[in-house]
Amino acid sequence: MTPDAPVYWFDEIDSTNEEARRSAQSGDYGPRWIAARLQTAGRGRLGRQWVSATGNLYVTALFQDFDGFAHATRYPFASGLAILDTCAAFVPDARIELKWPNDVRQDGRKLCGILVEAGQSNGKAVWLACGMGINIQSVPESAGQAAVSIQGLGAQAGVDADAFLDALRPAFLARVRQAKMDFPALLSDWEKHAEGLGKTIRVGKGDDAPEGIFRGLDRDGALVLETADGSKQTIRAGDVELVREVGGDAARN
Repeated sequence: MTPDAPVYWFDEIDSTNEEARRSAQSGDYGPRWIAARLQTAGRGRLGRQWVSATGNLYVTALFQDFDGFAHATRYPFASGLAILDTCAAFVPDARIELKWPNDVRQDGRKLCGILVEAGQSNGKAVWLACGMGINIQSVPESAGQAAVSIQGLGAQAGVDADAFLDALRPAFLARVRQAKMDFPALLSDWEKHAEGLGKTIRVGKGDDAPEGIFRGLDRDGALVLETADGSKQTIRAGDVELVREVGGDAARN
């Protein structure tokens, strides 16, 4: 990504990540920002629908990484920290947290979802599409979970998607550079804002879902889980749920 990467705005689009994919598949790898005021087919992780209300920001950073697929897993962490850095400019008193692997939340309420996709372009270079959906002015009515917006956290009434993106661009560039040059430091920064660190969590659904204490991140960004017998598991995929003990019964958050 470069400081002068242009921004392409759409009033309406199916998905900014899909537009990035179409661009890459046609041989245009950016760098560029693809931003939309409304998405008709937004996507989250695991193919989930991302509800895209107007007044919020839907944006994808498209660029290449010549270090190959090994670096692709670094960018969800860079994206999350860039969103957190940007939020500090608009809602400095809000305690923003990062939910592994790629959500930005405040007090358990979703503020931003991140979807990073990658593809190979010429046998070596990899294109990256870092998609971010940020609740700026409203919360989707059918989000399926607790959610919050930048305005709901006390930002000035004039904040909009354009202003947030203007602040996000340099923050994202700085975190991408950090991901490439000093990934351990990036992970250390991420851990400082990790939701559930040191607490009991469950990864996934069902009776056999692993449960234990969230001890931090492995050197590649995987979640380190300490189970009841004291052993540690390294988890590279899954949805994290906090587990609270309420009246002797485990409650999920």
